[in-house]
Amino acid sequence: MIRAYGPAIVLIAAAALVPFAITANTVLNFIVFALIIALAAQGWNVLGGLAGQFSFGHAAFFGSGAYTTALLQTHWGVNAWVAFALSILLAGAVGWIIGFLSFRSGLRGSYFALVTLAFAEVLRILANASTFTGGAAGTLVKLDMGPANFQFASRAAFVWIALALVGFVLIATIAIMRSRFGAWLTAVRENEDAARALGVDTLAVKLKAITLSAAITGAAGALYVQYYLYLDASIAYGPWISIEALVAPIVGGIGTAFGPILGAAALHGFGELTKLFAGGIPGIDLVLYGLLLIATIAFAPDGIMGLLKRLASVFDRRRTR
Repeated sequence: MIRAYGPAIVLIAAAALVPFAITANTVLNFIVFALIIALAAQGWNVLGGLAGQFSFGHAAFFGSGAYTTALLQTHWGVNAWVAFALSILLAGAVGWIIGFLSFRSGLRGSYFALVTLAFAEVLRILANASTFTGGAAGTLVKLDMGPANFQFASRAAFVWIALALVGFVLIATIAIMRSRFGAWLTAVRENEDAARALGVDTLAVKLKAITLSAAITGAAGALYVQYYLYLDASIAYGPWISIEALVAPIVGGIGTAFGPILGAAALHGFGELTKLFAGGIPGIDLVLYGLLLIATIAFAPDGIMGLLKRLASVFDRRRTR
């Protein structure tokens, strides 16, 4: 038990101490945003990494969670904490609906990936055209500072909340990987037809995976709104978040518990360093994303986690000689 969950607990505890040592708002802003991306990447990893169902449209879940919490507050005055919880439920429901329509039709591989992309784009167009969502002008959440309204004067509070969500999902992912459900996910990922022949209800397993994945990604979207207090269609359903959620697990280590977190930290850490030294070049951070992805696929197909495991095995062999 300690061996399975110990590294996660140590990582979370160490990260929770960072706001005590670093108080610069610029750094805390970076940490919060990186944690939001890590949370969305963890959501993608449940479906794409553990279940092997690649999605190109996780923006559909991110945006559904984000718009739910924003619109509930602005139109009906729902408490932000209640809206946050409801946004997770609604995003999960959106995931179940998309999954049911796709998996029931037998869509797999690139067909499923393109369908998720299509759903995200349709939702983006609808949100951009609707006056209910604020259209192209977007939705602005009222500034009402106070813990009861999920708004904090200190950015450190958001760091701890985002870290708590990422940590909870990290531990939950480890638990899933050690459970029977995790074994079913692996079976579906490796060979869906063989898993079905062995008695695994593959449709139910994939529906649970996409529902859980969507709920986690929806939580990331809701947290984004509470932190920035603004949302429009290009932010909520734009391709940027689908790309971020997909690339981070690939760079960090797809199908692993720590991979999405390491990938998000690496992408945004290198991105910020690049903008610091070459900030005058437009889109330089996106170029770096592409180079990192190419380098990962070419030299570390198992991601950072796979690279660390290989280095650890080399070190162990040298130590035992």
